[in-house]
Amino acid sequence: MTEYKDATMLDIARELKVSKSTVSRALKDHPSIGKKTRQAIQDLAKKYNYHPNNIAYSLSKKSTKTIGVIVPMLSHYYFSTVISGIEELAYKSGYKVIICQSAESYEREVIVSQALLSSKVDGLIVSISRETVNSDHFKVYQSKNVPIVFFDRVCADMEVSSVTIDDYQGAFTAVEHLIREGRRKIAHFAGPPLLQITQKRIEGYKDALSAYGIPFDENLLIDCGSGLEQENGSMAAQEMLDRGIKPDAIFAICDPIAIGVMVTLKRNHVNIPDEVAVVGFCDEPIARVVEPQLSSLVQPAFKIGETSIELLLNQINGQDHIPEKRVLTAELQIRDSSSSTI
Repeated sequence: MTEYKDATMLDIARELKVSKSTVSRALKDHPSIGKKTRQAIQDLAKKYNYHPNNIAYSLSKKSTKTIGVIVPMLSHYYFSTVISGIEELAYKSGYKVIICQSAESYEREVIVSQALLSSKVDGLIVSISRETVNSDHFKVYQSKNVPIVFFDRVCADMEVSSVTIDDYQGAFTAVEHLIREGRRKIAHFAGPPLLQITQKRIEGYKDALSAYGIPFDENLLIDCGSGLEQENGSMAAQEMLDRGIKPDAIFAICDPIAIGVMVTLKRNHVNIPDEVAVVGFCDEPIARVVEPQLSSLVQPAFKIGETSIELLLNQINGQDHIPEKRVLTAELQIRDSSSSTI
């Protein structure tokens, strides 16, 4: 037999002078094929490194048993934990997962979403980039009846299922805690303005101040630029101090921003929490490693992943045609960075 670069089932059938269907059944170890013939077929398949074309088979069944996932950054603990939740249930249900990251780029998000659609995924789970304002690339999925579930960051103009945290209530809870600790000059280090989570957390921050009779001060709403990294928090905190602004507490949109703030405060010999209390959002593992340990809102990331894949599989299996919006709660974990009395 000629050594085929990509051997096919037909090549094996011709070599052994059997039918293609016999090869197919033998490779599946079907008992209707004699043991000797079965072994000869399997040995030849191994020799030529033949693997069944699962994609072609899946397409004939109108399902590839694959699910696409797009996240802004794979390196973030939160997103990697969500993916773990997605994969756990997906694999148990017989699905493979293809993971892509947008790297917080709208352009890249469009490219990877198109690639996943071309790969004939059965459904898509996505958290949008901080640059995303146009959802047309996701609406193509709807036009082709491919289910979508958003988590954390959503496209507000699309009627699809989603899994989110109650960002408003989380922010309100964090600021309320700081107020009850006796803080009155509370700054909020905000995220990228296009993100709905940024808007909701600002709203919760403002409403908590109002509920306790504390006037909102625009100078205490700190712009951290377009990023959600530690450097963004550190730079924004230094700019704040350089402008002569010194709050007695800070609520940051996420833990990396909060930790960047803490680094800068320490560098400027500001005591945490005596002079300035700090609270983050997400409760990443590093929150328990920094000194002092960071108070933070705990997001059930694994549960978010599990819930997202559950909603998607319900749609794929035809059990759910009505968009369902699940909103989970973030619980405040109080540590030394915001309370000297715990």
